Amino acid sequence: MSSVTATVSHVADNSIHVDLREVIHALSDALDLVGIDDVAHGKRVGIMAYHCALQLGLDQPQAVFMFDLGLLHDIGVSSTRTHYHLVSQFDWAGSQQHCLTGAALLNSFTPLADMAEPVRYHHTPWEKLCTLTELPRQQAEQANLIYLVDRVDALAAAHYNSGELLMHTDSIRQQISQRRGGHFAPHLVDAFLQASRTEAFWLQLEPRGIADMLQLMHESRQPCTASTAQLKQLATLFSRIVDAKSPFTARHSLGVAGLSRWLAERLGLTPGRCDQLEIAALLHDLGKLRVPDEILEKPSGLSARERSLINAHSFETYQILRHIHGFEEIACWAAYHHEEPDGHGYPFHLTASSMSLEARILRVADIFQALAQDRPYRAGLNAEQVLATLQQFAAQQRIDPAILAIAASDMAGAMAAALPAISASA
Repeated sequence: MSSVTATVSHVADNSIHVDLREVIHALSDALDLVGIDDVAHGKRVGIMAYHCALQLGLDQPQAVFMFDLGLLHDIGVSSTRTHYHLVSQFDWAGSQQHCLTGAALLNSFTPLADMAEPVRYHHTPWEKLCTLTELPRQQAEQANLIYLVDRVDALAAAHYNSGELLMHTDSIRQQISQRRGGHFAPHLVDAFLQASRTEAFWLQLEPRGIADMLQLMHESRQPCTASTAQLKQLATLFSRIVDAKSPFTARHSLGVAGLSRWLAERLGLTPGRCDQLEIAALLHDLGKLRVPDEILEKPSGLSARERSLINAHSFETYQILRHIHGFEEIACWAAYHHEEPDGHGYPFHLTASSMSLEARILRVADIFQALAQDRPYRAGLNAEQVLATLQQFAAQQRIDPAILAIAASDMAGAMAAALPAISASA
């Protein structure tokens, strides 16, 4: 992936071109949300990989590639259960699945395809990598370096919040050294031991150091803009990560995006606005990555604490997207999907006058699709049941009745827009 400057341009029909690296860095924040209370695993892995790359004598573009690879190495992880295993155990029998998933996701997006093979093998021991003649040496070393610093972060995880990390670094370095030649390439172990001999290496893994490193990467990137088509493709990739979190939300985001565009086109929005709304719909549930799996899959009612965790997800989405230049409107549309016209929604308690047409469309599409889709506590509703429920919501001022009227005029078309991906995956 090329480094890029923050370039934004709006053309006649409101399509946008934004900084691809800025989008990817912001969306990497969503991956870190899976850690729930620890939301910097990918960033720490990226920082350590970057410094080890410099220690190995790699040039700046190669070192930056390793930083980005660290940010995205767990792109195949959306389950909080999987994340727990990965950070609490040095090795785990199920670790390969997220590697395969991540590689497939990266291969689906050309600007990130160079990362696919390193991600595929980032939990494969060096002694096995050496036998894979089909894997180029450079990619094997990239994968193994990520594996090494990823395991360093797992060993250090228990000490980040204690203020005692520096007291345990010798032990961590020793454990990595003991796996020289088996788990890790000897020259990569040597580079890590040399880079990590200073206190500064470890202190840069604290929140303030992470923020400084991200700012440095932000300031040093080179121009590389993404087209609207690429942004839609990248948004689709991240929607697949979110929707994979639970079998009961599989392809929800794709369904919401399809219905949002269907409604927007019938309301006369320009193609550019429809594209932007589709991107917002694909990304609207990014914040759910921070919700524990067991809450999303709970078949019974939620406790007050569980409900509060659920209710935070749309604000988490806003926090991620608002930092992307050119996504100012998209961030709001995505974050407002639980706002209600009467002001009783969340997380901002907006009223109808403060919500754009696009935000109100996404709101209707989100509820419509959720009603039509199977959930852990009920089967999906048919068209008549969906319409009856939405009419009750409109009477209670929870959704915009004018937008509902568009769906009601062609319920068969609305259902088809919301559910084709579900049917295809069955």
